[in-house]
Amino acid sequence: MDVKIVRSRHRAKTVSAREVEGYLLVQAPAGMSDAELQPIVDRLKKRLQNRRAKESLDNQDLQRLAHKLNQEYFDGTLAWKSISWVTNQEKSRWASCTPSQGTIRLSHRLAGLPAFVLEYVLVHELAHLVHASHGPEFWALVNRYPKTERARGYLMALGGEDNEEEM
Repeated sequence: MDVKIVRSRHRAKTVSAREVEGYLLVQAPAGMSDAELQPIVDRLKKRLQNRRAKESLDNQDLQRLAHKLNQEYFDGTLAWKSISWVTNQEKSRWASCTPSQGTIRLSHRLAGLPAFVLEYVLVHELAHLVHASHGPEFWALVNRYPKTERARGYLMALGGEDNEEEM
């Protein structure tokens, strides 16, 4: 995203930003150095990107996909309270599951990846509803998904599945 910075003598300390015609308009104090301003601009850009990503994701589509995968790989036996997209996952984490609460959260970063990768991650998290740990029974469930190894390799190439404990 392009950034346009407008400095003003009327601003003492605050920096503000808004999207205008496809670019980020940043208003900053005239006396603020580029070195001081750059990390603020980076945070504002990230916040806007996260907001856009969240707005473009549809939790209903994710629910439908989860129901489909539940039927195909778990014989329709699983139940959960919520499955949703989130924008606050750590950079090393693609998804998380809290089995005791029946909640699954998938990183918005998955939205741009191939469908087989998203499906694998969702199968992985659905399997946690049955087995919280990454033991042999857990992997037996996950490996029902035929593209598991391919998807794991894809995520490894992105640097995201080095540690199987952190999906």
